[in-house]
Amino acid sequence: MLIAHYLTFKDRPPTQTLMLVTGGRWEMNLLNRTFTAWCNSHLRKAGTQIENIEEDFRNGLKLMLLLEVISGERLPKPDKGKMRFHKIANVNKALDYISSKGVKLVSIGAEEIVDGNVKMTLGMIWTIILRFAIQDISVEETSAKEGLLLWCQRKTAPYRNVNVQNFHISWKDGLALCALIHRHRPDLIDYSKLRKDDPIGNLNTAFEVAEKYLDIPKMLDAEDIVNTPKPDEKAIMTYVSCFYHAFAGAEQVKSLVTALILFPLSPTSCPSLLEWIRRTIPWLENRVAEQTMRAMQQKLEDFRDYRRVHKPPRVQEKCQLEINFNTLQTKLRLSNRPAFMPSEGKMVSDIANAWKGLEQVEKGYEEWLLTEIRRLERLDHLAEKFKQKCGLHESWTTGKEHLLSQKDYETASLMEIRALMRKHEAFESDLAAHQDRVEQIAAIAQELNELDYHDAASVNTRCQGICDQWDNLGTLTQKRRDALERVEKLWETIDQLYLEFAKRAAPFNNWMDGAMEDLQDMFIVHSIEEIQSLITAHDQFKATLPEADKERIAIMGIQNEITKIAQTYGIKLVGVNPYTVLSPQDITNKWEAVKQLVPLRDQMLQEEVARQQANERLRRSFAAQANIIGPWIQTKMEEIGHVSVDIAGSLEEQMNNLKQYEQNIINYKSNIDKLEGDHQLIQEALIFDNKHTNYTMEHIRVGWEQLLTTIARTINEVENQILTRDAKGISQEQLNEFRASFNHFDRKRNGMMDPDDFRACLISMGYDLGEVEFARIMTLVDPNNTGVVTFQAFIDFMTRETAETDTAEQVMASFKILASDKPYITMEELRRELPPEQAEYCISRMTKYVGPEAAPGALDYISFSSALYGESDL
Repeated sequence: MLIAHYLTFKDRPPTQTLMLVTGGRWEMNLLNRTFTAWCNSHLRKAGTQIENIEEDFRNGLKLMLLLEVISGERLPKPDKGKMRFHKIANVNKALDYISSKGVKLVSIGAEEIVDGNVKMTLGMIWTIILRFAIQDISVEETSAKEGLLLWCQRKTAPYRNVNVQNFHISWKDGLALCALIHRHRPDLIDYSKLRKDDPIGNLNTAFEVAEKYLDIPKMLDAEDIVNTPKPDEKAIMTYVSCFYHAFAGAEQVKSLVTALILFPLSPTSCPSLLEWIRRTIPWLENRVAEQTMRAMQQKLEDFRDYRRVHKPPRVQEKCQLEINFNTLQTKLRLSNRPAFMPSEGKMVSDIANAWKGLEQVEKGYEEWLLTEIRRLERLDHLAEKFKQKCGLHESWTTGKEHLLSQKDYETASLMEIRALMRKHEAFESDLAAHQDRVEQIAAIAQELNELDYHDAASVNTRCQGICDQWDNLGTLTQKRRDALERVEKLWETIDQLYLEFAKRAAPFNNWMDGAMEDLQDMFIVHSIEEIQSLITAHDQFKATLPEADKERIAIMGIQNEITKIAQTYGIKLVGVNPYTVLSPQDITNKWEAVKQLVPLRDQMLQEEVARQQANERLRRSFAAQANIIGPWIQTKMEEIGHVSVDIAGSLEEQMNNLKQYEQNIINYKSNIDKLEGDHQLIQEALIFDNKHTNYTMEHIRVGWEQLLTTIARTINEVENQILTRDAKGISQEQLNEFRASFNHFDRKRNGMMDPDDFRACLISMGYDLGEVEFARIMTLVDPNNTGVVTFQAFIDFMTRETAETDTAEQVMASFKILASDKPYITMEELRRELPPEQAEYCISRMTKYVGPEAAPGALDYISFSSALYGESDL
């Protein structure tokens, strides 16, 4: 057990204080910086600080303020004057206060402080530090410097590479400071990552953590400590004392003092006092201790029996012996007889000396008994505490090695790995928290050994087992952390690969979906050009397949990399890619489907090419016929028009020509029928356009129908002209004249005159027309307000104008012929027998026929004829 020695400040030699601050310039600068930082750590509580230690304390004001802050007491009111005697007075007040706290200040005068003597100032500050920061430190039986050293040793004992033996070189590598911090605040420093070969890094870590989290200002410089063979002890002690006050507070550990060991003895009475004393002293001197509290308590009981039972009679015997001896001597002297001289060794002085020796060993014996009983009581308490803490620790460690040895991370996902890592970090924190219990167990075991516990062997065995298990737990904990970190990094790599797979697989899958959709698209084309465009697009698509296959291989390569990592490092892949529902098999299957659809698309396109080629043949066949039939119809229409307006020949010759045209048209019907057949084939083939001709079947049909209608209407017009000629007695020459006039003013050559042309025609024929008269005539020739005058309307007008013998009866006779001798005529008959303009004119002016057997829509042509010639009010 370490036996520390402590010398009070008043007991220090007179030169001790001055010796503490002597040294070279480098040491003085180091102390200056350290003491300045220490003073400022307290002065900042009062809202101030010092910059220059030998200058800022010269007036004594901040010195007194420093003492008030660190002591919590009020000093005498300082002098505010600026004279030298004011400053000396203030410094003396500070020095007097320091002396009042039991510190003997040697060779430190106020004048030196006021004059800025740096050595004296540093010596004074060191004295203040010793008194207020170090003197009251008490650990077990040691205090002050030795107590602080013992505290540091106790706290850093469990840490590797730390062996605190002093306050200089033991602190050079920074591990001791880091160990102190980690012991009390393991959350601030990861001690396992510190390296002994990095002293500057370790020291700076301790300085920064202490300043940031422990409110301990940086008082030292790492380079100064590392680069000097022996760092300054006072600077180190000053800085380390701050950690003690930060962590230990008033914590003090008191140890029991050792005692001697006693064996039980039961003294018996003896015939003489001296013999009894001589026999009792060895019993009291026997300090062989018992191993059990009961045995030692029995010894104490025996001693108490000795004091209560055996010794009192001997005390009386001694007293009586002395009384008797004195009485005897008195009587002998009074009777003038020689004094009694006991035999050698039995004199009263011998008895007194023997009794004195008895009382001396008796006093030590009782103290030894009580000390030994306290020791055994302490041992029993420590042994019970040792068992309790061991039981709690062993209960806590049960199953921990098995849990730490598990390889559950091999089958875990990334999220599960991270959860396991957080769980492991919580366990590490729990493990660090139990470090103190293990240290307590070791400390108790050490104390039991130091106190000579009788069952120290079993204690040491159990403690060693716990320490070995603790080391194993630490090893397993680090191994599991390493494994979790390794697997986590691998899973992070796999997770990144999963993400990359998902990012590339999704667009590639979409591309394949689009490709499959396009390859299966039911196209509709109507020409060779359209199908060729599809074939070109398909060929372009096929040209992209090699690049697409490269992308597929790259995507599958990502999956292969995942599989390779898993196989190489023994990771069991569970579940699916968390970033996509697509699997590599999905990509493979869809790619195969795309490749199978490509030739099918080729076949469909080629089949469509053949169909479009057949359609093209149909188009060309239809176009060849339509391009002949269309112009033929147009030519015939023009020829019929020329016949209808031709003034050469008689109306009967025109009729014959028209009949011949009609027969030719009827004979041409077979060509129309054949074209209809080809058109039906085109419709069945769903051909909707034909670039080879401008004629559609509808055009041909309409043209054909118009041709038939035109030839029929023209024949009818000629027939009507013949009827009119014959009925009105108009000569052929007149008709030819009418025809010539009409043709002359038919500027558009469409068989019709507009009103202006019609007016010009009438004027040329000698009519004197006013607006009213012309309007009346227009109502006759254009009853439906069509804006044109047809040749038939013109002939009818001119016939009425030239045939003065026309009467209502003649008109009625004509209508009767048209009505097949009925007293009425129908709209159908009028439209069939008369030119459209005349038919519509009659229909609009005829009243409804009222009479027997009238057909629906019957019109009264008799009243119409009478009104027409002024014989009726119609």
